[in-house]
Amino acid sequence: MTTVPRSIHLTVMAAFGAVALAGCEPLAATPDGRPKAKPAQMVAQVAAPGQKAGDATLTRARISTKSGEILILEEDGSVTTMDLDSPEGQDAFTISEADLAALNANLDLDFGGLVAASLPKEKTAQEKALEAFAARSEPALPTLREDLVVDPAQFIAAKVEPMNRGRATDLVEVTANLRQGVDADIAFSYATCALAGWAKENGTPYGRHIRTLQAERNGKLLIGSAFILSQDKPLGLRVMETEETLRECRARGIPAA
Repeated sequence: MTTVPRSIHLTVMAAFGAVALAGCEPLAATPDGRPKAKPAQMVAQVAAPGQKAGDATLTRARISTKSGEILILEEDGSVTTMDLDSPEGQDAFTISEADLAALNANLDLDFGGLVAASLPKEKTAQEKALEAFAARSEPALPTLREDLVVDPAQFIAAKVEPMNRGRATDLVEVTANLRQGVDADIAFSYATCALAGWAKENGTPYGRHIRTLQAERNGKLLIGSAFILSQDKPLGLRVMETEETLRECRARGIPAA
């Protein structure tokens, strides 16, 4: 018995797959209504491996349905015979990742799901959405224009009050009074700095901005900013990190009380 070269393993695999599919088709009935006898051999033609798609020659393979022998017609005209349950037959159907990759190259097939188990897991739609949302996040303090001048006299007073008394204090409002005509970004920064100072005294590391209202009253600019406090960093378009915000407030000359 001749051992089948490794180069034809993929051909044998393809032939066996074609035969298996052919065997699933129902046999035509004889005139007396009985099904025809099972054929002694099944024949398949497959593309020989190692050539470009469209240029491959066809190799004939026959499988005995009774003895379990495989007969393969080689390119040189010789016939290779083996038993399905023999070591050679079992080895012929042993398919490695390299074999599948070669078949992919020859027949332009996609076996990515079979041989690429080590590839990184694709991100879910939720993970992609969270990343996109995080990319939109901005610093706690808005970026000031270069021509803006921060004058300590602009800041009059600020206070922080809980908005959900009787429960855990996690929703607060910062009310800040400034001189009339102060830039809106400076006004919001003042309210955020006041919150950072209050949060440090109360041991709160984070505050997520909810909304800010602005009005002018009695010749003053009035700012009302609401924040939700938390011990863990929350998702949000603008999140106040207490220690980092306090450092930025000092660098800009904005009071935190």
